[in-house]
Amino acid sequence: MNATPAGTEVLGTRLRHLLELLDAEVTAAYADIGLPGFRPRFTPVIRTLAASGAASIREIAEAIGVTHSAASQTVAELVKAELVTVAPGRDARRRIVRLTPRAERLLPALDAEAAATTAAVAAFEAELPFPLTRLVDEALDALRRRPLRERIREELNGAAPPGG
Repeated sequence: MNATPAGTEVLGTRLRHLLELLDAEVTAAYADIGLPGFRPRFTPVIRTLAASGAASIREIAEAIGVTHSAASQTVAELVKAELVTVAPGRDARRRIVRLTPRAERLLPALDAEAAATTAAVAAFEAELPFPLTRLVDEALDALRRRPLRERIREELNGAAPPGG
């Protein structure tokens, strides 16, 4: 059986694997501090709401840098976990999200975990030849300037036609 090449052909797969490893470890750390079932994607939403008091899903999405759909899905999970409530805003199309008292009680533990994670990430990045957070930021900036789809199109247009 041939091994999969470890080049750019599998970049997305490798990035997903890295993210899965990081998420699994942070999820386990939440369980270690008494928050089983708490997910890393919850923290930015909870922190945004702790700072603002309340926010629409669109405002949450903008604050944490995700799509409206991703924010909406995370908010739905937080509602099921009884960590936020959602109510119509003054404009019935807007939904306003607020922390529940249960979520507010978790804030000190989440603050402690965030500080520990920040220190652990700094130690992890010290082992790397280039800080991963910096690389991710630079990669996102490069894709904002010129999306991968555009780059692929250019490669296809410059390449010989299949079978040619």
